[in-house]
Amino acid sequence: MAKRALITGITGQDGSYLAEFLLEQGYEVFGLVRRTSTINFSRLENVQDQITLVGGDMLDQTSLEETLRIAQPDEIYNLAAQSFVGTSWRQPTLTGDVTALGVTRLLDAMRHISPQAKFYQASSSEMFGKVREVPQTENTPFYPRSPYGVAKVYGHWMTVNYRESYGMFAVSGMLFNHESPRRGIEFVTRKITWNVARIKHGIADKLYLGNPDSQRDWGYAGDYVRAMWLMLQQPEPEDYVISTGETHSIREFAELAFGHVGLNPDQYIVWNDPRYTRPAEVDLLIGNPAKAGEKLGWEPSVTFEELVEMMVESDMKAVMETPHHQHNMINTL
Repeated sequence: MAKRALITGITGQDGSYLAEFLLEQGYEVFGLVRRTSTINFSRLENVQDQITLVGGDMLDQTSLEETLRIAQPDEIYNLAAQSFVGTSWRQPTLTGDVTALGVTRLLDAMRHISPQAKFYQASSSEMFGKVREVPQTENTPFYPRSPYGVAKVYGHWMTVNYRESYGMFAVSGMLFNHESPRRGIEFVTRKITWNVARIKHGIADKLYLGNPDSQRDWGYAGDYVRAMWLMLQQPEPEDYVISTGETHSIREFAELAFGHVGLNPDQYIVWNDPRYTRPAEVDLLIGNPAKAGEKLGWEPSVTFEELVEMMVESDMKAVMETPHHQHNMINTL
């Protein structure tokens, strides 16, 4: 009998890759979706006819319990969140309600309805924030620097508490930045590759960015969802850092992206635009994935350079297929 998995946040970047991966493993896949007027299933177009979507909301305990009754999952992957750091400054209360309290609602629904299921919580490198040590490990103290980071710390510790208090199989994956052609346009990596394509095609002439010296540990989302699954296949529930162990600056990402299409970034980028600075910045994130390598047998398969090229190539194609009247709307995000 096929295993059953429930994915919250299934319409996002990670949710779509995870759904594809689990289908390949023979799972029956259910996805939680909010009923809004602008549901976007574009990332799921390859698999939408193979999955079951259930209406519900991370803000509503009753709908989460009903979703679990319908899905009867063996595994639950909680990827739902208000996941953009910049937006968390403008909507801190909503971010807390979804990204923090939403975890509690889902864990408590699981405790009552599906206590034997295995639970994955999408923790984040943003929890480390103003880092206490370099590189960051599973034991590095948290020092979040945004409402998003704070909310993720809450969700992380709530997962630990339910695991230790109720004996639930609940784990957190402390995933460092992971990108792909499916990354939301509001994230800096995709903003760069999308605008490189627009500039190359003659649709735009400038790219406005914030701090060029922020450094991140960037990997490929398709690799990282495999790590989520591996965590739930272990005999004991444990938390893991998932990262590449390499760090690169936003300037380096931009230079690679422009260089891939034969353009000089200095001619097009305006750095330190005040619109893209935050009240508190995270300057350096780099993870140590040694535990994941040793216990899960996991390692990334896509290099930083390959990731940038993959995203640029995808956006070069996407820009040509996007109606011109939509370009300026997208570029203001």
